[in-house]
Amino acid sequence: QVQLVESGGGLVQAGGSLRLSCAASGRTFRSNAMGWFRQAPGKEREFVAVISWIGGRTRYADSVKGRFTISRDNDKNTVYLQMNSLRPEDTGVYYCGASDVLSSSPSSYDYWGQGTQVTVSS
Repeated sequence: QVQLVESGGGLVQAGGSLRLSCAASGRTFRSNAMGWFRQAPGKEREFVAVISWIGGRTRYADSVKGRFTISRDNDKNTVYLQMNSLRPEDTGVYYCGASDVLSSSPSSYDYWGQGTQVTVSS
């Protein structure tokens, strides 16, 4: 059974920082990449960042470049999302997903976590 468990969300003021974690267990360590997505109320799930387990290749959405950093700890099967200079428009439920490809499309992801809420107040 595949499990992805996110943590680290919360309420923060604009300009603040949060660090999200996604711990993977089961067959996920055979996936090639892990991604972060977010979903605001009434909106579709949107890509935030993705990283490959091997080599640490990364890709970011333009809206978060220079503010967010994705990283991974292969020994712990854990992926992180460091979010700095947060803005109210970053508010949403953040999900991590496991994929066989380094992709920004939600349809490329086979497994998802339950999500963690991030709220940025102005």
